[in-house]
Amino acid sequence: MEEIKVGTLIRDMGKVGIITRVIQSGSLNVEHPIIKWRLNYEIYYDDGSFSIMGAATLRRLIKSGDIEII
Repeated sequence: MEEIKVGTLIRDMGKVGIITRVIQSGSLNVEHPIIKWRLNYEIYYDDGSFSIMGAATLRRLIKSGDIEII
């Protein structure tokens, strides 16, 4: 599988998104502990929305074809 890094374009449920930040484990200071212990990706979409997605989830969705790297 190709490396997922800042600037990677994806297609997710018909929306185009871009990886804007790779959040290393423990580097994001937030109140939600679930995103502190794993690698996460911040994704901004062309409709103005954004998400933070765990690396394992993103790779699983790419492998299943639900998300496509453009």
